Amino acid sequence: MSDPAQTPLKVLVAGGGVAGLETLLALRDLAGDRVQATLLTPDTEFVVRPWTVQEPFARPVAQRYPLERVTADCGAVLHAGTLASVDPVAQVARTADDTEIAYEALVVALGAQPQVAYPHATTFRGGQDAEAVHGLLQDLEGGYLRRVAFVVPPGAAWPLPIYELALMTAERARSLALPGIEISLVTSEERPLGVFGVHASDAVAELLADAGITAHLGRYADVPNQNTVSFHPADGGIEVDRVVALPHLVGRPVAGLPSADEGFLPVDDTCAVIGGRNVWAAGDGTSFPIKQGGIASQQADAAAQAVAVVAGAPGVSPAPFKPTLRGMLLTGSGRKWLRAAVAGGAGEAASVVSEHALWWPPSKVAGRYLAPYLATLDASLASGTPTAAAGDVPVEVDLGHAAPRFHAEGDPSGGIEMLGG
Repeated sequence: MSDPAQTPLKVLVAGGGVAGLETLLALRDLAGDRVQATLLTPDTEFVVRPWTVQEPFARPVAQRYPLERVTADCGAVLHAGTLASVDPVAQVARTADDTEIAYEALVVALGAQPQVAYPHATTFRGGQDAEAVHGLLQDLEGGYLRRVAFVVPPGAAWPLPIYELALMTAERARSLALPGIEISLVTSEERPLGVFGVHASDAVAELLADAGITAHLGRYADVPNQNTVSFHPADGGIEVDRVVALPHLVGRPVAGLPSADEGFLPVDDTCAVIGGRNVWAAGDGTSFPIKQGGIASQQADAAAQAVAVVAGAPGVSPAPFKPTLRGMLLTGSGRKWLRAAVAGGAGEAASVVSEHALWWPPSKVAGRYLAPYLATLDASLASGTPTAAAGDVPVEVDLGHAAPRFHAEGDPSGGIEMLGG
């Protein structure tokens, strides 16, 4: 417990996505009553967006959780609104409707803005585009088209969903025995999902080949019309009937805060905003090049530790952000678990691929605090068998009297990573 005479540090967390919720949960565990947190977001629900790739295929929709419940469990206040500007000297945040919120520590977790990269392609940004992709699948099944290209645009983007869409489309075509289907994947990556390292990339390349997907690697794509994908810098391209593309991601600049290229917030290795004052940032809206939920949660943990130190939390010290990339790849017929120690390079030793969960709970978003917490709200998130020799090793994080304790089970001896404190 904190000193009753101490005034809690006023912490404003802007953004109700992965990074924002991970920050709240981490602060509750690390600092407890030493902080009074407010979550500023226009959203009423947290949607687990990585699962939205299933929705075009009439598979289970992404889970949704009321933010009012999450903030209550964290002992935080939910404030409806959007961060518009910051006065770093007065330490006041202003919302889009001109409401002022005083803070002593600010964590910006607004995410990135998804922009359409190719007007002639079907852009997949998440659940809002599921119907459009579903319509394309129906045209494929009806024989109205047979050549589909899945494209990763140049610049900031997280490529894994395009692999999932391509693999699930190939699996659908195979299961229905659709004749003459040609599926291509175009990306500037030199290796398929090369960010996960050699072993994982080789496994993904094998998956693509087995599914009959032609991979065009090291290609910067242009889509001049809905039937053409041009390659750069090399000449050439492919003719198709339809193109599905990921969006290009740009930052969400906040007036009063520094801005790097394309509006991303520049951060140091503790996720403090460079040039800011008592301001930290986490998630896709930062200048860190990999835009992924698990990475966002690790940035949030680093930011929360730094804020907890400012709040005087005992036994807490700042820790630099050391990214480990974890990804669950949906293949249509199963899942692949991928992991790479980004800070240590992407060589063979850093690259792991498995048929079994490499972390527990086996969430799409591998957040240290968020994954175990969501598993308490939805037991299906912790279902399944982690390894063949699974033990029973609970890991608990105490959110205090305002929330239930939650735990996850797994088998460290089998190589599984426990997501929890």
